[in-house]
Amino acid sequence: MATLPQVASATLTLEEYLRTSYHPDVDFVDDHIEERNLGELDHGTLQLAIGAWFHAHRKEWNIRATVEYRTRTSPSRIRIPDVAVVRNDNLREPVRTSPALICIEVLSPEDRMSRVTVRLAEFLAMGVENVWLFDPQKRAAYTYTGNGLQLVESNRITIPNSPIYLDLAEVFSDLD
Repeated sequence: MATLPQVASATLTLEEYLRTSYHPDVDFVDDHIEERNLGELDHGTLQLAIGAWFHAHRKEWNIRATVEYRTRTSPSRIRIPDVAVVRNDNLREPVRTSPALICIEVLSPEDRMSRVTVRLAEFLAMGVENVWLFDPQKRAAYTYTGNGLQLVESNRITIPNSPIYLDLAEVFSDLD
């Protein structure tokens, strides 16, 4: 387990990053590591509830849900989505390089929206078709597209032309 560098300007190679275990894991952004905000009760509870929802439907929808799976969004960046959903026939990669079906981020109290939207845009740019953001404090969910964030106004987020959906009332109820 590595200790995070004390100097913000310290650089490392992608290979060094991939050979090193961080606890908690960190993103790799243009030869630097970038800490992720996590560890709050509501963040972890909601992340687990979302992952469990998709895990419970894995056979029905032929999908696999993962949490904190290193995902290479570009040649010089690796991000770690809170939850990713992939088609079950998708490649099993040690570090994801192919687009997931869904990448989900859960806001932590310390998150800045400007940083979060950069992450969401990277998932979209790598070809992820469904990028979602959850705010446990507001109990709100958003989809992210090339037009930016869109508040989900119903009790479900769905994937068009598929049976796959997420029941918002059910996953947010875990925060009670």
